[in-house]
Amino acid sequence: MRDKRVVGSSAVHLVSMAVLLFAFWMLLSGNTQPKFLTYGVLTAVIATWVSYPLLLVPNGDDTKRYFVFGVNPVKLVAYVIWLFWQLVLANIDVIRATVRPEIEIDPCVVRFRYQTDNPMARVVLANSITLTPGTVTMNVTDDGVYEVHALTAGAAEGLRSGDMQKKVAWLYGEPYEFTMLEGKD
Repeated sequence: MRDKRVVGSSAVHLVSMAVLLFAFWMLLSGNTQPKFLTYGVLTAVIATWVSYPLLLVPNGDDTKRYFVFGVNPVKLVAYVIWLFWQLVLANIDVIRATVRPEIEIDPCVVRFRYQTDNPMARVVLANSITLTPGTVTMNVTDDGVYEVHALTAGAAEGLRSGDMQKKVAWLYGEPYEFTMLEGKD
């Protein structure tokens, strides 16, 4: 609780996590008898207290520690909606490329550098890219170089535009650096 390296308020992190765990417990149990409510509160508080230190991830030079779930819920909902729309567009792109008689796939490897202090932003970006049809994150280096396999020219252009990188940085409220790298296609 007193670690000055933690980004944000540890008290807010602990309370919000305990409330979410208790809400999940209520959703699963559905029992509102005082005895069971007490069990739920105690279980949520103990689980929060035990697991909180495990949910703090250090940045690259260990000067800061970020709470894994330290995201604004409104921004998270907006990001998920935006990501689902990107999934729809990517599905259409892959379908168009593969169902035509003359298959229009143009596989290539796109390399870019995405640097941000929060390690969770890097993880969310890599997973968001892989979730999107037509792209797979093959490698992410410690210095922020992403190697992504893109199945179509549209998928590669989407990566080169930097839209997803910008959205992830916005989600975490982090400044970022994005640079396209020359490499093998």
